Amino acid sequence: MDGLIKGLLTVFKHLFKRPVTQEYPEKKRVLPEAFRGKPVVENCCACKLCERVCPSGAIKIVKSEENISFDIDLNKCIFCGNCTYYCPKGAIKMSKEYELATPNKEDLKLHYQNTCKEGGK
Repeated sequence: MDGLIKGLLTVFKHLFKRPVTQEYPEKKRVLPEAFRGKPVVENCCACKLCERVCPSGAIKIVKSEENISFDIDLNKCIFCGNCTYYCPKGAIKMSKEYELATPNKEDLKLHYQNTCKEGGK
């Protein structure tokens, strides 16, 4: 009987308080400015610095005469932001996109194909 009274007191204590949880996905939380979501690549000139500083080895860059193939494997990526921080051209940005769940692992392999606007320099 004592447990029943304690349980009812707990229920009544929290009955008129605001809920702690959010109604996701109807209401999405406001992300902080420094949030690191899905990486996005634009105008990469293949200096390969991001490939060297990536602690998980998630970045692979292949440079041909005209094109640059830039691959990021989100299965390996730990979203540390090293690639963004060390990129001298600012070609990699961390977006606010965080809903990356998928039943297919191949969808988590990002492929960007760019042409360097600076002629490979």
